[in-house]
Amino acid sequence: MSDHVIALIALVLVFTVATFTSVHMGALAIGAAFITGTLFFDQSADDIFGGFPGDLFVVLVGVTFLFAIAKNNGTVDWLVHASTRAVRGRIALIPWVMFLITAALTAVGAVVPAAVAIVAPIGMGFAARYRIHPVLLGLFIINGASAGGFSPIGIFGSITNGVVERNGLAGNPALLFAASFAFNVVLSGVVFLLFGGRRLIGRRAQDPTPAPGTTGTRAATHDGPHGPHDGPRDGPRTGGGCAAGGSAGAAAAAEPGTLTLTRPGPEPGAGPGTDPAADQRLDTARLLTLLGLLSLVVGALFFDLNVGLLAMTVTVVLSLVSPASSKGAVDRCAWSTVLLVCGIVTFVGMMERIGTIDYLGKEVAGIGAPLLGALLICLIGSVVSAFASTTGILGALIPIAVPFLLSGEIGAVGLITALAISSSVVDSSPISTSGALVTASAPAEQRDAVFRRLMQWGLCMAAVAPPVTWLLFVLPGWL
Repeated sequence: MSDHVIALIALVLVFTVATFTSVHMGALAIGAAFITGTLFFDQSADDIFGGFPGDLFVVLVGVTFLFAIAKNNGTVDWLVHASTRAVRGRIALIPWVMFLITAALTAVGAVVPAAVAIVAPIGMGFAARYRIHPVLLGLFIINGASAGGFSPIGIFGSITNGVVERNGLAGNPALLFAASFAFNVVLSGVVFLLFGGRRLIGRRAQDPTPAPGTTGTRAATHDGPHGPHDGPRDGPRTGGGCAAGGSAGAAAAAEPGTLTLTRPGPEPGAGPGTDPAADQRLDTARLLTLLGLLSLVVGALFFDLNVGLLAMTVTVVLSLVSPASSKGAVDRCAWSTVLLVCGIVTFVGMMERIGTIDYLGKEVAGIGAPLLGALLICLIGSVVSAFASTTGILGALIPIAVPFLLSGEIGAVGLITALAISSSVVDSSPISTSGALVTASAPAEQRDAVFRRLMQWGLCMAAVAPPVTWLLFVLPGWL
């Protein structure tokens, strides 16, 4: 058995074992690199450490640390509530607001599961209250996370652009972001039409559809400091939080990991007379955090500054001027994602040193039909990502395509864009983290139906996205 076959078997085992067990994929990849490298490939510890992506580590830690501070001081909550209040009663706009909120969070460095975990319970609350199909809102949130994730400072974008740069390929981070965003906007438009969005047009929040089990009396809807909520303006609220009355709201509220849209009380230790609207004021800490995020975007896009080093610098400044904002933030960094990506890249780095990556690229190029090979790569990325980690797939498949791309018969930017989109839009599968979070946030009585619909949609995306992106970005040869 050749070294290349052994390395490929090890890589497949890493994805398989991590998918069906609780073993962390990143730790498993580092362990696999150590075992196979020592036993079969004559790799020393220094050789294995040489494949560890230090630059990518700084990017991932820097942007997730900054996002943790933004979440810690309420900047994220302020953005969410400010955006949802902008709907002004137009029910048909709620899914698009959820899309933009999630996209904004991932675009400034939030890991995709973290952004979905924040927005999905809020979105499911809107779905229950205003009779919006839960799968419609769930897919809008997932698509928004993918759309923003490929920004130059987003996690997906940082991984993809970093791998492209390290392998000496032609890259276009702005085009990758724009293409992913546009693709997900169009995809969300299709979702809007397929899952009852047209019935929402013209409906206003002031006249929600009564839920089963409620009285026929129209409940007025108004905006409180934490977003729209149902109930008489001058009397006590009678709803069930997320859902409009009845068992749905109670069931959803009882589930762990879900949120309701009830008005929270004052912060612990707050004295009498505390203004509940203060939680949504743009105070100094939040204003400084917004300026920090803006400087990160401007520095990365217009001055070509290193995203990781710039993010670290912004977090240090915020920690100095607002120590309370940074308290505990380092513990909330996406360490699991950092370990996952760095572990996979370390193993792939070992595969590069022993020639496996070059061997695979030549095998794909040897098919004799470069366009067919490009489609095959996109299909592999889509199918595997539906059942495994998108971040891991992006770190593994792009290097495999390098020798194939260096032949010059296929445009590197086009194939990388097609591969990135194909591997990310399948996150709607309930087996993936984003799909699972949306399923868990749905009301208990709807959860099985949401799971089935998301599974159907995810499998459809795994089959449809590769040929569509191939037709758009690879076949024309314009990238």
